[in-house]
Amino acid sequence: MSAFQREILVRFGHCDAAGWVFYPRYFEMISDFVEDWFEDGLAASAPGLFHHKQILTPSVHFTVDFTRPTRYGDRLTFNLWTTKIGRTSCELRIEASHQGELRMRVRQILVFISARTARATAIPPELISRMQRYAVAPGPAPSPAPRKRKPRAAPAD
Repeated sequence: MSAFQREILVRFGHCDAAGWVFYPRYFEMISDFVEDWFEDGLAASAPGLFHHKQILTPSVHFTVDFTRPTRYGDRLTFNLWTTKIGRTSCELRIEASHQGELRMRVRQILVFISARTARATAIPPELISRMQRYAVAPGPAPSPAPRKRKPRAAPAD
């Protein structure tokens, strides 16, 4: 299936003093990207779910690999797939790349909860069918290309 995709410009505020993306800022990018997925990919905005259905979708688990550093001014292409859709939760795979080079890989689990009871609640059926458009078989994401290392010089006698 196809991925939900967005391009995100790495801004000055995303970076540390060296000009590299500061890793907590990736989580802000992920949060914004998932919100875009709800709005544009699922036609169910997060604020709309809250205001009309009293449903919240907090993240309860992340596994993240940062495979290469990203600089100020780079344009990252974010892709999202659903790898598992349960009764009250879904698992996402998100990858960010720059010019085809993987920079970050994420496994994220969202749980649907009732704002009234703070307990897990069923994912609305119309969302399940829309999530399935982005479904991919679960399993490990492809490994990043191994880094080439310079051979070490032999110790002098």
